[in-house]
Amino acid sequence: MFVKICGITNEDDALLAVALGADAIGFIFAPSVRQVAVQKVYDITRRIPPEILTVGVFRDEHPKRVIELVQSSGVKAAQLHGHESPADVLAVSQHVRTVIKAVSAGTVDATRAKDFDTKMILVDAPEPGSGAVFDWKMAAELPEGLHLILAGGLTPENVASGISIVRPWGVDVSSGVESVPGRKDPILMKRFIENAREAAPKEYDGGGFVPYDWRDE
Repeated sequence: MFVKICGITNEDDALLAVALGADAIGFIFAPSVRQVAVQKVYDITRRIPPEILTVGVFRDEHPKRVIELVQSSGVKAAQLHGHESPADVLAVSQHVRTVIKAVSAGTVDATRAKDFDTKMILVDAPEPGSGAVFDWKMAAELPEGLHLILAGGLTPENVASGISIVRPWGVDVSSGVESVPGRKDPILMKRFIENAREAAPKEYDGGGFVPYDWRDE
């Protein structure tokens, strides 16, 4: 089970998330209470082990600007969390090895998620970034064959239920593991990661199942 801790704003939280077992950490470049400066992200990413996927989160940014910020911040991936078109995703993916496209449940983008030039699709609530839980059964409208990442209002308490219903490849959390906006809570992060891993579908554990590795992109 791929676990991403998003909305990282400082080095201590980044290193702790990694130490607790997160596979990826996200930095928000879009307007947000968790928005973080490019130079600060660069200083943090230099301290992160190479096997961890560092992700820059953008919303409705021009592809050229996305590419520039990815390169200057040192992150390995771009998460496009707005109304980006398939052409925008393609433009970014030509220069950024790993691209995650976020879609909102119940939208045309969700039903046509395979049109985007990436295997990694994050499904969020109809109000993306709100931290609100949506009807997880809506995730069934997404096409099969994608590496689906479930987001939207996840917490240590509900992540197992979300995984049971959606059976995603990964999960993404931000506000659900915070003590205050922008500051992660060590205990909540630990519980979230443990609960997510324990709830992973059985086919994720041995049995010939080969998990998707973002480094193969």
